[in-house]
Amino acid sequence: MANPAIEAMFARFGPNYRYYVSFTAMLGTMSMVLTATMINVAIPVIMGAFGVGQETVHWLSTGFIAAMTISMLLNDWCVRAFGMKVTYIGAMTVFIFGAIMGGLSSSIDMMILGRILQGSGAGMVQPLAMVLMFQVFPVEQRGRAMGIFGVGIIVAPAFGPTFGGVLLDAFNWHYVFFMSAPVAVVGIMLATVFMPGAKRARPLPPFDWAGLILVISFIGCTLTGLSNGQREGWGAPVIALLFSVAIISFVAFILWELRTDNPILQLRVFFNRKFAAAVVVGMVLSIGLFGSTYIIPLFVQTIQGYSPTRSGLLLMPGGLLMMAMFPIAGRLSDKLPGYQMILFGLAVFGASCVLMMQAHTNTPFWVFAVWIMIGRVGLATMMPTLTVTAVSTLKPELLSQGSGALNFSRQLGGAVGVNVLALILGQRTAFFSDAFAGQQIPDNSATLQLMSQFGRMLGQLGWPFEMMRPGALYLVGRSVYSQASMMAFSDAFLFMAVLYFITMIPALFLMDLPIKTKFRTMLRPRHG
Repeated sequence: MANPAIEAMFARFGPNYRYYVSFTAMLGTMSMVLTATMINVAIPVIMGAFGVGQETVHWLSTGFIAAMTISMLLNDWCVRAFGMKVTYIGAMTVFIFGAIMGGLSSSIDMMILGRILQGSGAGMVQPLAMVLMFQVFPVEQRGRAMGIFGVGIIVAPAFGPTFGGVLLDAFNWHYVFFMSAPVAVVGIMLATVFMPGAKRARPLPPFDWAGLILVISFIGCTLTGLSNGQREGWGAPVIALLFSVAIISFVAFILWELRTDNPILQLRVFFNRKFAAAVVVGMVLSIGLFGSTYIIPLFVQTIQGYSPTRSGLLLMPGGLLMMAMFPIAGRLSDKLPGYQMILFGLAVFGASCVLMMQAHTNTPFWVFAVWIMIGRVGLATMMPTLTVTAVSTLKPELLSQGSGALNFSRQLGGAVGVNVLALILGQRTAFFSDAFAGQQIPDNSATLQLMSQFGRMLGQLGWPFEMMRPGALYLVGRSVYSQASMMAFSDAFLFMAVLYFITMIPALFLMDLPIKTKFRTMLRPRHG
């Protein structure tokens, strides 16, 4: 408790102050994680309400994660410049404004802007909450503090999709945005009482504005290029320009960060072999976490016809199991080498994706739920182990920068992952639609039989004879598109499975000894 403002709060409220301020910080964090997961069950409804496709609607998730990734880099400077209280209240205010804008949106562009504002606030609050809890709990109780923080982060994704589905079925998509605002308002009210304040730094501490502009340019151009490549054509001049600017910004960012005295992201931590390997694994972990929570509700609502509530309930058993697995994984990580836990988690989540490739229109609810639960076991095994394994290899003076770099990389992986999965769905759906449509010819007996069945069905419904053939053709087209969409989802799950299995290779570099030394020891002849 070196912070005089925190010491003053303890003198005012007593030893229980750490729990008061922890609850305040976690309230803001949980409200932001809750809204991040609630929106996923509303994606199909919003697509229908605004008449947009995958290439646009995924920005509701991608924009939120990308904004959160960038705003995380501002957290440390804002806390040093304005103090925790002002930073927390300011971030929550931005979040509330974004929630109201999203709920009142009359266009998809306005809604995406609201989600970006929400992500900007979320990126400021989440690291602030973690740092604050480290400061108010003594060293011997920090494990308990991180346990509280971890459970709070996991509770929201476990119940968020279900809560969002209930709101959608009972009301409409507007309430998915509005319901996060009252929780954030309560957080602001508690922050005015319990958050430690600070005098404004004069002059303001230096900040790497050039680095921030370069990283915004890199992330923005990369995600925009990936999103629009399918529609504009990958060889289109505008796409080439976007990727060119992204590459130039990335190279310039690296060169600048290695030379500036106040880097926004300390890149020298990546020179550590084990830390660099942990960053790669962390990015892939986020692709699986954010990607699966994005495409699973989309699959069961568009392919299986689930209601939003039912699709949310499908994710709940996996979330609850993940909560239960966290303390178990924490204890196992103290007894087993970290790389073994991570390899196990990668293999288990990859296996769950292989299972989900088999999903079709008639896959039972609990079969799909069990597949998801298997994947959540893998994620829960990796998440607590990965952070400890990554930062334990760094020097004490690099711990703060290493933690920030790891969190930034994870969020960036989530943003890119959702974008890439949306791209795969769009591309593969178009590919399979064209392939299946080309087979619907007069000589195709299966097509003729399906046309006959649809014609009889429409006749039983009282359709005029002259409308039966156009109606049957429309239904055949819908069947073809549905089949193509199902195959595209299968390819998206295949992509995640292959990615996780391949990531087991860099995970081997998390071993304490270099791989060559391990092999030499194993191959060395034994004497005596």
